[in-house]
Amino acid sequence: MCFGTGDRKISDIGDSVKEDIHRRIFQQEQQNKNNKNSTSSITATDVSLSDPDLAKQILVFSQSESIPTLYHDGYSKLRSWTYSSLDLYKHELLRVLYPVFIHCFMDLIAKSHLQEARAFFNTYREDHEMMHSRDLTKLEGVLSPSHLEEMEFAHTLRQSKVNIKICQYSYDLLLQYLHKTQSITMLGIINEHIDFQVSPGQPSSISDDAEAFSLVGSGQDAANLINQKEIHWGLLEDSLEDRLDKAGGLLSDSEKTEGEGKEGELDENKKKSTEGGKQGGPLKKLKKDKVVGGAGKAARGEGEKSTAAPRVKPELTLPTISTDVEHSILEDLRNRVQLNNSTLPSVSFYTFINTHNGLNCSSISHDGSLVAGGFSDSSLKVWDMAKLGRMGSSVLQGENDENTHGSNNGKRCYTLYQGHSGPVYSASFSPFGDFLLSSSSDSTIRLWSTKLNANVVCYKGHNYPVWDVQFSPLGHYFASASHDRTARIWSMDRIQPLRILAGHLSDVDCVQWHMNCNYVATGSSDKTVRLWDVQTGECIRIFIGHRSMILSLAMSPDGRYMASGDEDGSIMMWDVSNGRCVTPLVGHTSCVWSLAFSCEGSLLASGSADSTVKLWDVNTSAKAPKTEDNKSGNTNTNRLRSLKTLTTKSTPVYALRFSRRNLLFAAGALSTNV
Repeated sequence: MCFGTGDRKISDIGDSVKEDIHRRIFQQEQQNKNNKNSTSSITATDVSLSDPDLAKQILVFSQSESIPTLYHDGYSKLRSWTYSSLDLYKHELLRVLYPVFIHCFMDLIAKSHLQEARAFFNTYREDHEMMHSRDLTKLEGVLSPSHLEEMEFAHTLRQSKVNIKICQYSYDLLLQYLHKTQSITMLGIINEHIDFQVSPGQPSSISDDAEAFSLVGSGQDAANLINQKEIHWGLLEDSLEDRLDKAGGLLSDSEKTEGEGKEGELDENKKKSTEGGKQGGPLKKLKKDKVVGGAGKAARGEGEKSTAAPRVKPELTLPTISTDVEHSILEDLRNRVQLNNSTLPSVSFYTFINTHNGLNCSSISHDGSLVAGGFSDSSLKVWDMAKLGRMGSSVLQGENDENTHGSNNGKRCYTLYQGHSGPVYSASFSPFGDFLLSSSSDSTIRLWSTKLNANVVCYKGHNYPVWDVQFSPLGHYFASASHDRTARIWSMDRIQPLRILAGHLSDVDCVQWHMNCNYVATGSSDKTVRLWDVQTGECIRIFIGHRSMILSLAMSPDGRYMASGDEDGSIMMWDVSNGRCVTPLVGHTSCVWSLAFSCEGSLLASGSADSTVKLWDVNTSAKAPKTEDNKSGNTNTNRLRSLKTLTTKSTPVYALRFSRRNLLFAAGALSTNV
């Protein structure tokens, strides 16, 4: 009997167990000779005692006893011993209980002891609710042996091993317990389904528990195989940015003449500033503008990485852009502020009040002029910032404001969209602000016209609540994520999905388009992120590393990198080209609900339930993997540098958006519970 310990194997207890099996098999043979009617006979010639088959032989032998009792008593004694262990080692030993628990349950189901399995599950479920509540909810649906094969989550658990980190002394304690008690059933489960990574020295910190437990085996092997597939991560050829760059239009007219005009303006303002008072204001602003302009020029070298990205052809038929919209976008690009680690963005924060915990989601249009909120009462509300300013109000009122709150002469300060029959979980503005998508627990997606203030189309295809919906970077196409464990690709002019993306083992919680519109990324409660080819519907990347459900995704402007945020507050930066993690981002203390890259890709903004917006320096973390090209197979261990933390009073951050001019917009609901 061997336990895997990295490069080492400890087999002392295995030899003892083999001797015990020989002895008990001999006793069983003698009993079978004396009892010809015995229904269970095992001969020595039938038994192979090689290590890979040892667990199976243990379980075969135990069939002569009451199987449910073996599992129940074995786990109960292991649990009692673990909880009575020394505090220094208890938290490491407790890691063993969860995989043993779920495999005891699934083994009982597989052997058709359904009532006993249900009683076992209900008896010990509470021990694991805090760390594994979502997994337990899925396993609760396993009601027959056939479900173990049909349910992909359960099938994966049974085919894979769990990797558990443990110190040498804790490992020795476990070996001694198993040797002393001769718990054959528990020994078989541990041998078959757990790999131990034994480390010398003291036990790891209890705060490392989330990172000490991971699934290995068939899942990781499949991911490595998929991540070898070819991907074209570059930008679309002949984009508006390319045309503007070729025309030399990255500098606005004012920037081109700033060298001539600003020296004269500076001299004139110096004279005016001698008068004192507030007259010094323009001079300060002018100096700030000059600094920003200089920094912007210096940062253009960094911003050119999106320009240097390879060009690819679109796989989808892209929509045409009207001349007026194109001119508007080009104007925004000409006036874009270049950001870097010394030039941080201005931030405009929209706060919802009086929502009474009814706000589920928020979305901000690309120019920040419109803000949408999806509510639990099935309503969708849109605020026009220009109209709100003219009405003399600066707040976004929530559910109970139909009469006078935040209104002008009793008129509502927002546009109310009604049509869903359940809570609205996601909203997404089209790139040009003329359409708005919303998704709901009623399993539908609705398209609204912000010009007509009316519902245009209702898309039906998902069978369960739709958690997220996102327009593609060029509009017309959109993607959705659902509780039915699928994501779907749609176009505005068709009521049926174009592609169904299936492969996640649990809910697909968020979705994000690649910048070239050829790929879609999905984040799931199965703790993985997948990248899909929209033309074939094939999964071409699996990103494994998160310890909890994925709540947010963002793509860098050059299409090379992707950021993902999870329920624990962790953010991971991934290299799309090879599927490897570039660096983790540590700092948030709660769910990361929103992520956004600046337009040149030098900064990443993250918004969290901990009521903060954090700005991260992307360039410093991305340089090492690019130069080394990850040939060694090692990921960059440097943490991404946090540039600034913007704290709100008590407003969890629901949404972030960088405008085309690099102004950062954020939105959230004022909470009294934070």
